[in-house]
Amino acid sequence: MALAVLVYAETKDPLATAALFIAAEFLPAFIAPVLTAHTDQFALRKALPAIYAGEAIAFGLLALLAGSFSLAPVLALALIDGVLMLTARGLSRGAVNAVLQPFGRLREGNGLLNVGFAVASVGGSALGGVLVSVAGVSAALWVDAASFAAIAVLLGQSRHLPTSRPDRESMFARARDGLRYARKHRHVRLLLTGEALAVMFFTLVVPIEIVYAKEILGTDEAGYGILLSSWGAGVVLGSVIFLVVRGHSAVGLILISTLAIGTAYLGMSVSRELWLACAFSVIGGLGNGIQWVSVMTALQESTPADLQARVTGLLESIGSAMTGVGFLIGGIVTAAFSPPTAFAVSGTGVVVLVALGAIFRAIPETRQERWDEGRSPAA
Repeated sequence: MALAVLVYAETKDPLATAALFIAAEFLPAFIAPVLTAHTDQFALRKALPAIYAGEAIAFGLLALLAGSFSLAPVLALALIDGVLMLTARGLSRGAVNAVLQPFGRLREGNGLLNVGFAVASVGGSALGGVLVSVAGVSAALWVDAASFAAIAVLLGQSRHLPTSRPDRESMFARARDGLRYARKHRHVRLLLTGEALAVMFFTLVVPIEIVYAKEILGTDEAGYGILLSSWGAGVVLGSVIFLVVRGHSAVGLILISTLAIGTAYLGMSVSRELWLACAFSVIGGLGNGIQWVSVMTALQESTPADLQARVTGLLESIGSAMTGVGFLIGGIVTAAFSPPTAFAVSGTGVVVLVALGAIFRAIPETRQERWDEGRSPAA
């Protein structure tokens, strides 16, 4: 949030803000899988703290640039931080699986992480807004740098993270192994493909929500904040619900939660009152709070231990890349038609995706697919 405010305030150019998103979210998705494959060979007690220390340095430099702004260095640092962020996510998911899966506690651990992420995503945006308005962009970026430094110190003291691997391979060979497993394993392939399309539809409406709130609902900035907060409240509620229903089928939870998001978007497409749009927003947030963690859990349960970071990191990168695609499509649909049309397209796409997911779930594996998975070195 602080970076977006900084870039727009200094340039007054929406294209510069778009360039920031491309540098921080879209481009890293194509670099991080290779770096994840490489760093996954090293002891996580050293690799993860090093990555978070790198993010602390990046945000410290960005805080310094806030006082003497230059767009090119800001975009370069945003790209570096984006790559480190996605790499850290993949490695962290691999570590979570390594620590919890042997004790049969993966779903419980993912549920607790999901609650933490939900609260942090809501609280982080609010804290960013307060810090920027009260102390300025530079102060907010320094707080970011300090938080990453604290994480690096904390993880550096953890003695139970996975150790390094004795047999080192080239990072490109390891990245290919992860991609090969994702391609050959039917369940993993469907999870990654389905979530790629789902994220595209989910994020299609994000850039135009402010337009929807003002032009369709006829509300002001406060109303827009309430609309966003209602979604955030649903995310927190959904995260708590996942803890309660975690024992159910992961695929069933994915289909139901995804359908909830699609239903919410369709409802918002016909809503013309703020209270009604907020009600549907809570439903969508509730689905959101269950959907991603269910997909991640199903993916972890379908992936061998030595490929965890590479395959879950691939999911993180796919989500980051498809967010950019969704933003682009949403802007085009809104410009050509209207915000309600964008919500209708998104909701319809999600509902169709759920129907296809249910159909594919019912189709048994072919003999060729089972043979291919059996030949996979990772399996």
